[in-house]
Amino acid sequence: MTVVEVCLDDVAGARVAEDAGADRLELCAGLAEGGTTPSIGTVEAVLGTVREIGVNVLVRPRGGDFVHTPDEVGVMCADIRAVARLRAGSPLPVGFVLGALTPDGEVDVPVLRMLLEACGDAPVTFHRAFDATRDLAAALDVLIGLGVARVLTSGGRATALDGAATLAGLVGRAEERITVMAGGSVRGGNVAEIVARTGVPEVHLRAPAVVPGRSRHRNPHLGYDTGERTVTAAEPILDVRRRLSRAL
Repeated sequence: MTVVEVCLDDVAGARVAEDAGADRLELCAGLAEGGTTPSIGTVEAVLGTVREIGVNVLVRPRGGDFVHTPDEVGVMCADIRAVARLRAGSPLPVGFVLGALTPDGEVDVPVLRMLLEACGDAPVTFHRAFDATRDLAAALDVLIGLGVARVLTSGGRATALDGAATLAGLVGRAEERITVMAGGSVRGGNVAEIVARTGVPEVHLRAPAVVPGRSRHRNPHLGYDTGERTVTAAEPILDVRRRLSRAL
């Protein structure tokens, strides 16, 4: 059965995702920026909320590119250590999601070694910085050599469906030495085709729903409160699960 990972940034959404059949969560903040490191309070709350599914915590200090300064790498290592302390006291499978590139679009091996050392024996996913590398096959080989457990990728294209041919090649190249997880606009309407065309064992998706905000009073001059907010919804996850079951 294909593993379904759901990316989210809300504690209530973690319950929703588990109840809807997610196998694992990627816990983030700042999803509008492509995801940043969640607060340690959020991590603690989610680990205390879900019952048994895995939780992978994103470690990314800011949005934008994936070329990190020494200060940012220091922050990333500190965040990893803080989450690791929670991991030590949790019965749940807890891992990390991270990545770093050189200015020339290659995996930043010295930085990645530092981050992996901070992660210890926790499983590590290299995030979609992978898709920004100049040579996906070469980058995959580097990650395999470093012992990275998983790579999240759309095959270098805007969506996983567009990158299906490349994804299939990456799966073949990986030879089960690293897990290739497809991400990028994965939905119920395309998930079965993505899996069939690529052979990926895992898929990654968001399950957003826009709901009204809770405020009865809103200052229209302030742009940060639009009167709406985004939450994690069950239906997109249930739909993916149904389509995958039918494709068996």
